Amino acid sequence: MDKFRYFLVFLRLWPKFTRIPKQGPMGWDDFHLHQFIIRGKYYGVAYECGPLFSDDAEDVRLSDFQFRRYERFLYEYDFGDLWQHEIRVEETLPLDPKKTYPVCIGGKRAAPPEDCGGPWAFMALSDHFNIIYIADRLQEIMEMEAEDRDYSYEEVHEFMYWLQAHKFDRRTVNKHLRWYATGDKRWREWA
Repeated sequence: MDKFRYFLVFLRLWPKFTRIPKQGPMGWDDFHLHQFIIRGKYYGVAYECGPLFSDDAEDVRLSDFQFRRYERFLYEYDFGDLWQHEIRVEETLPLDPKKTYPVCIGGKRAAPPEDCGGPWAFMALSDHFNIIYIADRLQEIMEMEAEDRDYSYEEVHEFMYWLQAHKFDRRTVNKHLRWYATGDKRWREWA
C-alpha cells in the first residue's frame, strides 16, 4: 500500500513518545493496543490483559534515542489488524519558532478505515469497492422505493470514503495536529 505521511516534530520539547499523535493523522480513535519497536526493544503502555513492557513508555522521550539520519523504527497499532508503520528520521532541522509542532508536510492517499481488518483486508475492500461496483449499486439504490432508500444511507456514506481514498487532505491533518499540540480535545473529531 502506497500511503505515507511526512511530519516535522520537535524532539527536545516533545512529550513522552507514547503521546505522538499516531492515530490522529490516520483518523483513528486510539482505542487499540499499540507498541513501538526501537532498536529491537519493545516500548508501550501496559494495560490489563495486554503486553507487558520492561520500560514504562510514559517515562521515555523520543529525544532520548538520539536518532541518526534515516534511522527507522516500527510502530504497531491494533494487534488484531496488525497495522505496522515504519517511522524514519529523515533529517534533523533547526527549530522554526513560527511553527506549531508537530506539523504534516506531506502525504499520500486517505488512511484506511479503522477496524477494516488490517492491510490485507483493506486491499480486498479496495478491490471490492471499485468505481464500477459503486456505480452499479448506486443505480440499484436509486431504483428502490423512496422509503427503502433510507436504509441505504450508511452504505452510500461508505461509498464516499472509497470514492475519495486516493486523496490526502494535509490541511485537515494539520488542523487536528494543531488542536492536539494546544490541548484542544477536538483533535480526535474526524468527520
